[in-house]
Amino acid sequence: MIRQYEQEHPATKVNVTYGSSGNFFAQIQSGAPFDLFFSADVAYPRKLAATGLGADEVFLYATGRIVIWVTKNSPVAVDKLGIKALLEPSVRKIAVANPEHAPYGRAAVAALKALNIYDQVASRLVFGENIAQTAQFVQSGAADAGILALSLAVAPQMREAGRFWQVPLDAYPRIEQGGIILKSSKHLETALAFREFILGDHGRQVLKDYGFYLPGN
Repeated sequence: MIRQYEQEHPATKVNVTYGSSGNFFAQIQSGAPFDLFFSADVAYPRKLAATGLGADEVFLYATGRIVIWVTKNSPVAVDKLGIKALLEPSVRKIAVANPEHAPYGRAAVAALKALNIYDQVASRLVFGENIAQTAQFVQSGAADAGILALSLAVAPQMREAGRFWQVPLDAYPRIEQGGIILKSSKHLETALAFREFILGDHGRQVLKDYGFYLPGN
């Protein structure tokens, strides 16, 4: 979407920094110079708005889902075993985003508890700083399975490299992803235009194509 936006607006360069939502929340509170904050948990933008750091209303842009992902050469039949795939003897390490500051990590831990296997696998969990690093752990073989965002699992590189099983929606709290334009932005008009592009019909379709469900779905 960024590439498309820049093609349509050649005078604008969109610089993106990727990381965990909780860390960015803390950085923004400390004055980090961001224009827009897209969070994997809408609670963080809402907290920023409550403290007067937003330039406009909080917006929802997607609803996230989680999956259990293994590489294609894994002996684990994750599509048949579902959550019990994590109990297989060959699964010695399970990559999860750090639940302390990554919303997808909190969802993963909630699902493990709801599906009654957390106590059995807790000692095998390895934590990524964010969901992207978590994916790297399992892709590289540093972990034998991972609980990842569906959007990562269906991205071209990972779709070709692995297999996954979608964790049932009723096993974890709804992952409402939201954002906010920051009052400190020096490019408010551009930030508004980019937000509208993401929330528009084309942006919503791209999000859907890449594994994000739309708000309300």
